[in-house]
Amino acid sequence: MAPSIRLSPAARSLFDEPLAIAVQGLGPRQQVTLRASLRDETGELFQAAARYQAGDDGQLDLARCPALPGGSFSGLEPMGLLWALQPRRPFWRLVKRDVQSPFVLQLEVLEGHGEPPGRLLAQAQHERAFLRDGVRRVPVRHGSIRATLFLPPGNGPFPGIIDLYGTGGGLPEYRACLLANYGFAVLALAYYGYEDLPREMKEFHLEYFEEAVNYMLQHKQVKGPGIGLLGISKGGDLCTSMASFLKGIAATALINGSVANVGAVLRYKDITIPPLGSSWKRIKVSKSGIADIVDALNNPLEGPDQQSFIPLEKAECRFLFIVGQDDHNWKSEFFAVEGSKRLQAHGKEKPEIICYPGAGHYIEPPFFPMCAASMHLLVGKPVTWGGEPKAHCEAQVDAWQQIQAFFHKHLTGKPSGTSSKL
Repeated sequence: MAPSIRLSPAARSLFDEPLAIAVQGLGPRQQVTLRASLRDETGELFQAAARYQAGDDGQLDLARCPALPGGSFSGLEPMGLLWALQPRRPFWRLVKRDVQSPFVLQLEVLEGHGEPPGRLLAQAQHERAFLRDGVRRVPVRHGSIRATLFLPPGNGPFPGIIDLYGTGGGLPEYRACLLANYGFAVLALAYYGYEDLPREMKEFHLEYFEEAVNYMLQHKQVKGPGIGLLGISKGGDLCTSMASFLKGIAATALINGSVANVGAVLRYKDITIPPLGSSWKRIKVSKSGIADIVDALNNPLEGPDQQSFIPLEKAECRFLFIVGQDDHNWKSEFFAVEGSKRLQAHGKEKPEIICYPGAGHYIEPPFFPMCAASMHLLVGKPVTWGGEPKAHCEAQVDAWQQIQAFFHKHLTGKPSGTSSKL
């Protein structure tokens, strides 16, 4: 019997779902290299490879068989071929630009453990999709809002969430649509660097975000009385500001967010919050030219920088802080702890803080490979984001469950299944 790759689900799965990979028809204890590759929409190649030895029966199941040293990972890692994918091009991050098309994953079984490995024994293709059947993608150009709304199948109403990304700008949709697959109405909201929105991060007006909140609160398919906010990085401090000043927010989840306003002036009515100061002198640059910016920002508890601390004690919502303890973008754990202290000092409920050792800044939905370093728009050179690939991947899987459970609890009043803390 010729070797063949067996996948479950066979042809297509959602990107955030596990994929079972097995090889049958090998010789007893045969040594092989498994290689995974995919190209992003710009044509950049991502690859991972691992060395295995088949069982006495010629079977190889990645859920039961550990990878041997010498590849992209070792040990028992059923999803290692996906989370260990690395770009050929340095400082390149895997993102999904068009959520309506899947990523196509190529899997190959190659003979032996050589460098390069031997002849091709078997191959398979698998689609990693972003939209579950029936989920609707609705472009939103309403007033000044530039966004995309994802609605689950059916008439709803569904718990509503606004999703914000960081300083990369544009309109990333992939996290919003993956979340909509689980029964949420999710608005991916652009706020700069997109269509007719401001081209640069100079100043933001909270009225724009208020318009988006009201759009969701008035939508027939969005369940009231309040909506949720989900933000990563700069999107996190914008969500904190929205929760602090705007009505109708019931739950706010921050992924490596800041409790100080960062990078641009924030204005709302007659209120102005200046950006937290920083010093370029505190940036360390390695011999390879990669910057570590973790110490660049000033402390928002000291001197004039206290003006930048967002008054999150004004918020009438519940908070969840997701923290990568190896975040090298900024001090996420410090921000979460100070946010918690501020809330409790004003008699507010203690927020939930979930810390992940070994996780870096870009905590994405499950199975996105960790990006160790990439170009930073504001710094103008590649920066290190922190994280250790295996720990970071485990954090992404757990955080995704925690975020969904948090929103189910505070937007619908129903817990969703069981959630595990790492």
